[in-house]
This record gives sequence, structure tokens and C-alpha cells, in this order.
Amino acid sequence: MLERGLEMGPDRKRDPRLASCGLEADGLTKYYSAIPAVRGVSFSLRPGGVLGLLGPNGSGKSTTVSILAGLLEPSGGTVRLDGQDVREDLLGYKAQIGYVPEEAVLYTYLTGPEYLTLIGSLRAVPPATLRARIDGFMALFGLTDDIHAPLSAYSKGMRQKILISAALLHNPAIVILDEPNSGLDVTTTLVLRSLVQTLASEGRMIVYSSHVLESIERVATDVIILNDGRVVAHDSVSRLRDLMELASLEQVFRQLVIETDIDGM
Repeated sequence: MLERGLEMGPDRKRDPRLASCGLEADGLTKYYSAIPAVRGVSFSLRPGGVLGLLGPNGSGKSTTVSILAGLLEPSGGTVRLDGQDVREDLLGYKAQIGYVPEEAVLYTYLTGPEYLTLIGSLRAVPPATLRARIDGFMALFGLTDDIHAPLSAYSKGMRQKILISAALLHNPAIVILDEPNSGLDVTTTLVLRSLVQTLASEGRMIVYSSHVLESIERVATDVIILNDGRVVAHDSVSRLRDLMELASLEQVFRQLVIETDIDGM
């Protein structure tokens, strides 16, 4: 089913258009009035990379994701794609992004395929290609029996499947996932994990923000841990574990964030 659902383009091998691309954040800062939400966040992400973004509530994850998605103007710092400041061509940058927001906002009077057709048309996906991709995603996520039901009748998990499908319809170079596991059952979580790994193998750049430590540990090539708007760790999962002599990413997170917060009380 996974292979069938991922038949999104004429060639599912590594996309040569992505060979020289790279996403960089340089000193991202965001203030709300005088309150800092993000303070000097920097990283680079290359084709085929999956960047896991972790942090407790209020750590700056959502603000960072919104800046990367082009939805929020930073107070300072720069986002660059292939060396170019994305603000020089923000619409062009957004055209290369597939974004799954934390909150599902859908036109609930539409059916799943109708909503995906609308999004695919806005993304200028050719009609025949769009139909094939919609059929593939509906099959991949087990929604073929619900093609005639309005989204208002969908469960939270089913709506999340539609959001993920909508983000990938146009074969984006950059995929930004903000809590993508929300509402998903165990089986679909495994499908999503395989999907992320497949997209990375094709050369996509993926930012994966989540509270689910296990999901990040299984798919991420690198991890950033945020606390109080600052980067407190940035490395591969294996190196973070080795450097701190801990067995799991959860233990690293606990050491860097939870115990630090308790000590500061």
C-alpha cells in the first residue's frame, strides 16, 4: 500500500532538482512585544535530511516552524534556500513547501477528494496527475471507503490524513510537519514514518516538529532541542546519546530540558 500511495511523479528516484538545494536558518529571533519567543536559532538542512525539532510547551517550536513556513516574519535572522534569502521571493519559496499545521483547518462541507482537488488545483498540479495522486493517498491512508463523505463526518485522525496528503500533492522540495501524529492510530503512524523515510530518500528536506520523542528518534537524521527559545542541543540522535552517555533520546531530552527546568524552580 505504501508504494502504491507514493506514485506521485514520473520518477520516484532522487530528484535531480534538489541536488544543490539547502535550507538554512541563521540567527532566527522573534519577539512578541518585548518578550522573546525565539533567540538565535540556527541550523542547516540538506537534501535527504530529516531535522527533528523538540522542546517543551513554550520553547519556541511553533514560532520557529511558522517562520520556516513563511507564515511569520522574524524579528531578526534569515532563512535561506540554496543561499538566497527567502524573503527575496517569498511566494516562490512557499511554492516549494509542503506544510502540515498543528491545527487542522479544513473546508468541512467538502469530501476528502474534493478538498484535495481544490488544494492540488491551487498548487497547479496537472489534472491527470492530481487525480492519480489523490487516488494514491486515499488508498495509502485507508480512506477509499470514505470518498463520498464530507470532512465534517471525518474523525480527527482522518482529517490529519487529508492534511498530510494535501501537503504532499505538489511534490514539495521542503516538507514541514508540525505535530503530524496528532490523532493518528498506531498503524497510520507507522505508514507516516515510512512515508517520511521515502521522501527523504528521494532528496526532500524535512522538518519534523513533535512531542512524540520515539517518532523523532526513528526518522530524524539530526535533532534540535529548544528550551526557552534557545537551542540547547543540536546534533544527530546517535551523537547526542553518545556525548551524554545516555541510552535514548528521551533521556537526553529529560537531562537537557526537564531537569534543567526543575533545577530552576
